[in-house]
Amino acid sequence: MTSILVVDDSRLARNMVSSVIASLRPDWTIVTAASGEEGLEIVGEVPPVAAIVDYNMPGMDGLALAERLKERFVGLPIGLLTANVQDTLRRKAEALGVRFIAKPITSDKIRDFLAAAGQ
Repeated sequence: MTSILVVDDSRLARNMVSSVIASLRPDWTIVTAASGEEGLEIVGEVPPVAAIVDYNMPGMDGLALAERLKERFVGLPIGLLTANVQDTLRRKAEALGVRFIAKPITSDKIRDFLAAAGQ
């Protein structure tokens, strides 16, 4: 089973990202979570092919989640979805090996992320 993890505290954003992924990769299973903590729980021990996580969430932010996911799944491609386009955040994401995906969400941005992730 090929799965991708989508974590965002906004139901609308989760649904939009999931809809785009479903249209691009209809055979994939999309695992969604509303928080970083839930994302870590729900993903279990089977690595997804990639993860798209929101930066600004209550509790664990997207960078902290990305760091934890990378510890568990070495080499996991992660996209950080955010409207916060500050250079400092971009540099932090790049230092973790996380691809920056600026909101608003578009099919092209998700397609580009999946292509860069080798998917």
